Amino acid sequence: MNFTLKVWRQDDAKDGGHLEKYQIEDIEPTCSFLEMMDILNEQLTEQNHEPVAFDSDCREGICGMCSMVINGQPHGPNDGTTTCQLYMRHFNDGDQITIEPWRSVAFPVVRDLVVDRSAFDRITQAGGYINVHSGPKPDPNSVPIEPDIAEEALDAACCIGCGACVAACPNGAAMLYTSAKVAHLGLLPQGQPERFERVQNMVHQMEDEGFGSCRNYAECEAACPKEISIKFIGKMNRDYLRSTLLLPVDRRGRMDSQ
Repeated sequence: MNFTLKVWRQDDAKDGGHLEKYQIEDIEPTCSFLEMMDILNEQLTEQNHEPVAFDSDCREGICGMCSMVINGQPHGPNDGTTTCQLYMRHFNDGDQITIEPWRSVAFPVVRDLVVDRSAFDRITQAGGYINVHSGPKPDPNSVPIEPDIAEEALDAACCIGCGACVAACPNGAAMLYTSAKVAHLGLLPQGQPERFERVQNMVHQMEDEGFGSCRNYAECEAACPKEISIKFIGKMNRDYLRSTLLLPVDRRGRMDSQ
């Protein structure tokens, strides 16, 4: 299979960036998208050109590193699929494929297709954990949890933090990511003691990072490779509202540290 690739090239966050066109030939239909990018980089290296910088790690749809907007869609045209799970047989021979990085103020471009997603790390560091000391490790069956609640918590915990929700959202919102991280702990008994403090801290950190506001476009749900539902955004909003009624806040809207 032969393709025309239009790839975003950008030296750093200060560079304006541009799309550069490449021709690539004799690609096997069973080749994954990232393997195709590897072949392109081998071709560029042989021609003494700078290879395209892009992120990848597990290449098994687990880590969320493979962040590419392919023909205007985060992770490409397939539903519930990461870029590394996308194969060239999903395209037609002779297609022109445009490849760009995630677009968000909160995800500055590092180089080419690589963006800095450390904003997600800081949101999780703000409250995506359980602090309460529970003593020795309890027996898994000692804390009864309704099966429906456990399944819902696992649905939220499936988030791999790739950032496709942000790239797909017209406002660049991180509500789906944040709500999934809030929900998978807030639904379980172990997460209840810090439930309302957690939602306030994580939402405030999300706002500080410069992400946009949710307008219920649901593009995030459509782009999510793990198909996480926007119902978690509603749950987070309800918990945040309850937290403002139950917990004191200072003038900036932060938790009162005293």
